[in-house]
Amino acid sequence: MYLIFRCDCGRVLYAKKGRATRKCTCGKTVKVKDRRILQRVETAQEASLAVQRMQEEIYGGSMFSTAEEFKNNKFLNQIDRKMREL
Repeated sequence: MYLIFRCDCGRVLYAKKGRATRKCTCGKTVKVKDRRILQRVETAQEASLAVQRMQEEIYGGSMFSTAEEFKNNKFLNQIDRKMREL
């Protein structure tokens, strides 16, 4: 069983039942037992999908992207800003 909960930064996380802590991408170590459990699912795949759905609900339907995609988009956005300045 996997537990789904939120970090103080707002990110939705999951951890296997029985785990004491989970490290968030923001750097904080979260104590699982101190968190309000939002959902319980059976498999890791279900947990991953549930986290993605919740993140999309919270942040307006934005899709997850890889670091490479983010880096490329950031670069393109910088070019667009420079072009608008000209």
